[in-house]
Amino acid sequence: MAQQTKQKFPMKWVGIGIIVLIILILVAVVWGSYNSLVALNQNADNAWANVETQYQRRIDLIPNLVNTVKGYAGFEQSTLTKITEIRSQWQTQTPEQQVKSANEFESALSKLLLVAENYPDLKASQNYIALQDALAETENMISVARTRYNDAIRNYNTATKVFPSNVIAGWFGFFERTYFSSQKGAENAPVVNVTI
Repeated sequence: MAQQTKQKFPMKWVGIGIIVLIILILVAVVWGSYNSLVALNQNADNAWANVETQYQRRIDLIPNLVNTVKGYAGFEQSTLTKITEIRSQWQTQTPEQQVKSANEFESALSKLLLVAENYPDLKASQNYIALQDALAETENMISVARTRYNDAIRNYNTATKVFPSNVIAGWFGFFERTYFSSQKGAENAPVVNVTI
């Protein structure tokens, strides 16, 4: 009888050990998934901050561009006013509003650059040429930052949808984030008319 008690005693501990091991594995999965989601979320936030930095760079170039262009008589004042308005609202807007403003700004800036084609003296100005080059460089940097942002969002969204991290995401409030998308009609090439 004593031998039977000794054999049952170790089996009980093996069962408890298996249960503890399963609990430890579950805790490790939850912990790892949570930390991964936090890291991916922070990476997405950082990528958006980089987009904002490039937008800010573009916004900071505007006073110089507006002042260079203002010197040419008859230049479209409404375009300059719209660009100045968008720039002044930029600092107080939410990220969603900033995306809308960025799209409006791109439209106004394109119009400004197209209208500038009608002013040969302006096009030949070294200040204008330098600003146009700086804006082109900034637009390229914005495009790269947007692409990196969408890559970060894709990684984050994937983690919130695959098992088991989708369960952990639901528990801790990690929800799908939206991609940066262009304004409606951006897939069409703009019509350029440089006649007065």
